[in-house]
Amino acid sequence: MVVKGINKAAVVEGKLALFDRLGGEKGIIAIVDDFTPRVLQDPRVNWQRKGVKSGGFSFRRKSNESVAWNATDENLAILKKHLVQFIVLATGGPPHYDGKEMRSAHAGMKIGNPEFDAVLGDLKATLDRLQIPNKEQKELLSIIESTRPKIVTQR
Repeated sequence: MVVKGINKAAVVEGKLALFDRLGGEKGIIAIVDDFTPRVLQDPRVNWQRKGVKSGGFSFRRKSNESVAWNATDENLAILKKHLVQFIVLATGGPPHYDGKEMRSAHAGMKIGNPEFDAVLGDLKATLDRLQIPNKEQKELLSIIESTRPKIVTQR
C-alpha cells in the first residue's frame, strides 16, 4: 500500500508514526478543534485559572499577581496553534514548535493533579467522539501523561 504525503522519517520499523495514524496535521487539527472548547468549558480544569495567584519569584509575574488567562480570539488562536504544533511534534510529525518550553509555559499556574486528570478525560472524550482507535488513543494519552511532571506543581 502506498500512502501519499507520508513523512518518510516518521516511518519506524515499517509502521506508521502516530502522527500519520491520527490523520496527519489535518487529523490533529480536528482533535484540537474538538478538544479546545470542551476543556475550556470544564470547571474541573479551570483553564482560565480564575482565582489563582502566582506565588514566589517569577520573571514573568509579580508575587501574588493573577495568572488568569482570557479566552480572546487571539489567545485561542495561539493556544490551538501551539497545541497542534506540540501534538504534531510529539507524535512523530514535522518538527516545528514555536511555543514556550513546557515547564516555563505553565510556571506559576498552580496546576494540580485533579485538573491534569480532567484534561486527560476531556481529551479522551474528544478521541472517543472522533472515533480514534483505542491503540492510538492509548499512545496519545501516554504522550500527554508524560508531560505531567512539567505541568503539575500542586501535588
